[in-house]
Amino acid sequence: MNFKRSGAVLGAVAIGAMALTACGSDNNSASNTTTVNSAASNASCEGKSTLSAAGSSAQKNAMDAFASTYIAVCTDKGKDVKVAYNPSGSGDGRTQFIAKQIDFAGSDSAIKGDQAAAAKERCAGNDAWNLPLVFGPVAIAYNLDGVEDLTLNGETLAKIFSGGITKWNDPAIAALNSGVSLPDEPIVPIVRSDSSGTTDNFQQYLTTASGGAWTKGAGSDFVGGVGEGAKGSAGVSQAVAGAPGSITYVEKSFADQNKLAKAQIDTGAGPVALTEETAGKAISGATFKNEGTGDLSLDLNSIFGTSEPGAYPLVLATYEIVCSKGYDADTSAAVKSFLTSAAGEGQADLAAQGYVPLPATVQDKLTASIAAIG
Repeated sequence: MNFKRSGAVLGAVAIGAMALTACGSDNNSASNTTTVNSAASNASCEGKSTLSAAGSSAQKNAMDAFASTYIAVCTDKGKDVKVAYNPSGSGDGRTQFIAKQIDFAGSDSAIKGDQAAAAKERCAGNDAWNLPLVFGPVAIAYNLDGVEDLTLNGETLAKIFSGGITKWNDPAIAALNSGVSLPDEPIVPIVRSDSSGTTDNFQQYLTTASGGAWTKGAGSDFVGGVGEGAKGSAGVSQAVAGAPGSITYVEKSFADQNKLAKAQIDTGAGPVALTEETAGKAISGATFKNEGTGDLSLDLNSIFGTSEPGAYPLVLATYEIVCSKGYDADTSAAVKSFLTSAAGEGQADLAAQGYVPLPATVQDKLTASIAAIG
């Protein structure tokens, strides 16, 4: 049966998760009215009725959409299910997963090192898998009067965010923007003042794509040494909106909300604008560190370092961290069912909320890994 998610269904999600989502930082959720064909869903809706998860706030709106879709599908199949997701941050999600306080975690980076070893113990001696379910493009958003089409590259961005380029009419920027009148004005970088997966991914991008111009390293805290700080994605985007001459890195949805101009990125094959299609092209070319194992940890260099024509390279991936085996039967069935729905019909609404739906190349691998969860 085809139907639209009703207000009652969306209300159930909101009420069931109200206490949890109150601690989330940014909210850019869109209305959700996509028609769901529950008969075509591969979700079994079996297993325990309530799933719990926590972690990345970057994927919070995607998880809300996934939960809404899953509830709608399972309700139509005569099953009463709930999904509670707490956007408490990637680090907290991984910690709660290891402590068996939640069924799976959302994380802006793959679990590794000592945490991976601890997760293996939590999973009864089995590996935890990193499953990239949500991709969000990161915009280079700026406020520069009279300049609607700006092109930058990894090297110029690295120098802007480390203090090596301080004026908008710097020769390195001018060389990328032939015919554009660039003002002789200071550049005001706006950066995240709080720890952020977006910051970590941006700095990893600079490390990969700047040709050695970025030497600061990466991490969840901004290490460039310049700029004015603002808290959260909403904070940096609002700061740029109110500060002529400023520039930031922020999820596309927040740039759109604040009507900010977005720079094109030249990866060496010509300027590429940020769109669903160009970001999807970069994701399609992604490779995985542990091919053939079920774990889908991404080789981020394959995205950040792409020179594929028409591919936008600055994309944040968020993972669901799950036990490959070691769940009890009811939890295993529920985790597999929810993730099957999220990787399938759940992708339909993501573009409207600023995310990039999974390309087929990634979706096929993800679906196979989900099916292999024991």
